[in-house]
Amino acid sequence: MPAQTRQSHTDAFLRDAAPILAAAQPLLVPLRTQLQAVDPAALLARVCWSGICEPGDRAAGALIANLGPEAIFPLLAGHDGVVVEALSEYQLHDEHDWPAAFARWRPRLHPERIYAALRNAAQVNATVVVPGDVAWPKGLDALGESQPHALWVRGQLDALAGCEQSVAIVGARAASNYGVETTADLTSGLSDQRCTIVSGGAYGIDAAAHRTAIASDAPTVAVLAGGVDRLYPAAHRGLFTQIIGSGAVISELIVGQAPERWRFIQRNRIIAALAAVTVVVEAGRRSGALHTARSALEIGRAVGAVPGPIHSAASAGCHQLIRDGLAQLVTGADDIMQLWRESTGLGWCSPELQLDIDEPATPQRSDYARLATAHSDAARRIYDALRPRSAKPPEALAAHAGMSMNEVRAALVELEMGGLAVPCDTGWRRGEQRH
Repeated sequence: MPAQTRQSHTDAFLRDAAPILAAAQPLLVPLRTQLQAVDPAALLARVCWSGICEPGDRAAGALIANLGPEAIFPLLAGHDGVVVEALSEYQLHDEHDWPAAFARWRPRLHPERIYAALRNAAQVNATVVVPGDVAWPKGLDALGESQPHALWVRGQLDALAGCEQSVAIVGARAASNYGVETTADLTSGLSDQRCTIVSGGAYGIDAAAHRTAIASDAPTVAVLAGGVDRLYPAAHRGLFTQIIGSGAVISELIVGQAPERWRFIQRNRIIAALAAVTVVVEAGRRSGALHTARSALEIGRAVGAVPGPIHSAASAGCHQLIRDGLAQLVTGADDIMQLWRESTGLGWCSPELQLDIDEPATPQRSDYARLATAHSDAARRIYDALRPRSAKPPEALAAHAGMSMNEVRAALVELEMGGLAVPCDTGWRRGEQRH
């Protein structure tokens, strides 16, 4: 499509931008004090996308790649036809289920939600970084249509620049003493090489990596599955405060978003893309850390795995990665640095990772495994959005989960049949598992 045609579409999209741009521009100023000025409409458009679609939404990525982020403005104004017409001209009408995409975005297409998030971001001293900024980590470009629309950052922007020489250290939440000690040894050695340590801020291996990096005076980046104002787990608030002081806590989700289960899996692709090498220190066969390894392999990044005791279930996932030729066996920081040197700038092609992977259930949701095997993805997402004591109307569930109203209604029926969702006067609440 000629450049002038795309520009004409951009001009048409911007006709709907003036009111929201006028209201949002003053709210964006305090979130950009450390960054050079960029096109305000493109900046606001990416901010809006980060609050309207769920992480990894390829339909949104394809729309932005072809039409530009400014296509969000007619959607916010209720002028879907302008975007549909542009998609037809670009012959993209068959690439994605656009009616379904518009339907799942619609519950969040309210400018007031964006304004509130911008105000809250300023209260926690967050900075918003978008593609084109000097601070934008180039490694994220490898994610293609599923790359983040923006990054929300609390802490030091220099830590993002350090991701060009970074290693992701991931592993089990329920780490053994062996796993924690090994993580400390590896992280200390990498810190001596001035590597930035990337992880997810979780219990176990993640926390050990962050703490050792801080103690070694090395930058560390924690990638969250919710907004940067929703530090999770809450027990790590002190650790996150330390990370913010010397490194960065980041998220692709706009401020205010909760760390829901499905977002942890998408979060893992960010960890993998930020680092040239991902190292799995300790992981069982169904550990969520294996999601990160898979994400790294899918974008051609190197993966290392630490061997453990042969009878240890906590290391079974690492052993499988090594046995299947998907990860390089590493036993020290020198091995990891060698892997980093070999892979940087050259990519690292690996067979497709095929492992039986599941995100570990949080303690308060020990019955989730049964839900996962008996219900659809949509039903599991709505189950996570429901609360046991307070009811939510379907419209609120749609906005919370990033789903269309039709998808929400179907999921509620499915959950109600299993006793997992209970209708009441003001909406729906979570039911109890039937055994």
